[in-house]
Amino acid sequence: MKTLRYAFWAIVGLCLIMVGVANRDLVTLHAFPEFLTRALGIAPAIELPLFVAIFIGVGLGLLIGFLWEWLREHKMRADGRAKGRELEQLKAEMSRLRDTDGDGKDDVLQILEASEKT
Repeated sequence: MKTLRYAFWAIVGLCLIMVGVANRDLVTLHAFPEFLTRALGIAPAIELPLFVAIFIGVGLGLLIGFLWEWLREHKMRADGRAKGRELEQLKAEMSRLRDTDGDGKDDVLQILEASEKT
């Protein structure tokens, strides 16, 4: 199974290298559209290889997706924690109720021992 996983990641890495080599020309990324830069008088821009812009876009998309999913599952995680706390309380109550006389021994075994003595 590890071999299959390594082969998969090798193929993904090879594809990323091929995309990087094919898109290594410089591109200019502008922060605002042209009409807004004329109105504001500022034109923030950066030049970088196209593959870097593509990888940054994919990375940001994944990050936003993971964050969205984490926020969406908040209710499920909270319910799981509440159920876990309730389970622990019920286990403690059940063990307390099993030992009615408080000596730490099982009540059924105590009855059997008492009947053997008589």
